[in-house]
Amino acid sequence: MRFRGKTALISGAGRNIGKAIAVAFAREGADVVLVARTGDDLKQVARECEDSGVKALPLPADVSKHGEVTRVVRLSLDRFGKVDVLVSVAGLRPHRPFWDFSHDEWHQVFNVNVHSTFYFAKALAPSMIERRSGSIIALGGMSSLTAMRPGIGAVAASKHGLYGLIKAMAVDLGQYRIRANLIAVGNIDTERRNPEWYRPGEHPRPEHEHLALRRDGYPQEVANAALFLASDEASYITGDRITCSGGRYPGM
Repeated sequence: MRFRGKTALISGAGRNIGKAIAVAFAREGADVVLVARTGDDLKQVARECEDSGVKALPLPADVSKHGEVTRVVRLSLDRFGKVDVLVSVAGLRPHRPFWDFSHDEWHQVFNVNVHSTFYFAKALAPSMIERRSGSIIALGGMSSLTAMRPGIGAVAASKHGLYGLIKAMAVDLGQYRIRANLIAVGNIDTERRNPEWYRPGEHPRPEHEHLALRRDGYPQEVANAALFLASDEASYITGDRITCSGGRYPGM
C-alpha cells in the first residue's frame, strides 16, 4: 500500500472521477477527506473508502467560497494532523459562446475551476512547508491545452489558468519538496464507475476515430494517474502534466 499513514484530500469526491480517485487512495492505504456539495453522495463514498480499512472524513462544502475551503482544511488538519496529498477535481464545464455568459456566471466558472485550487493550496501550504512534503494535483482537461470546439471559452480560459497556476505553484513550492502537477483528462465514460468494467483494448467505436485507442477512458484510469503523481515514483515530476486522453492529440 503506497499511501499507508498518509492523508489525501479530494475535492469533487462525491461521484464519477472524484469518487474513483478517493476510493483508489483508500485502497492504497490513505485516510481520505472527501469534499463535495452533496452530503448524501459523500456519505456513500466514505463508506466505500472505509471498507478498505481507512478513515474517511466527508465534508460537504462549496469550494468556490474561500471561507468554506478554509473551514474544510482546518477540520482536516484537526482530524488527521496533516494532509499529504491534495487532489482538486471539482470543476464546471458549461458549453456556450462566451458572450452568452453573465459576469456572475463567468466568475463562477473561474471560482470553481481555478480559485478553488488556489484556496485549498493556500490553506494547506503552511503545514506542507513546515513538513517539507506534499503533492498537489489538479484535474484539468484537454481544454487546459486547447480551445477545441465552439462554446468552450469559459472552460478553456479557466482551465488554461489552472495549468498556469499549477506551474507557478511548482516553482514556488519546489524548494520545500512540494510538487504540483496537472492531469489533462479526455473522454471519460463516467457512467461505468467500477474498475471491473475496464478491459484494455475493448469496445473500439467508429465515432472515436479521433482517439488513438478508439475508446472512452474510465474513471479508474484517471485515478491511476493521480496515484502515480502523488507517489514517490513521481518524485522528480513537478510543474508538469499527464495527458490521460486515449491519444486525442498525440504530442500536444
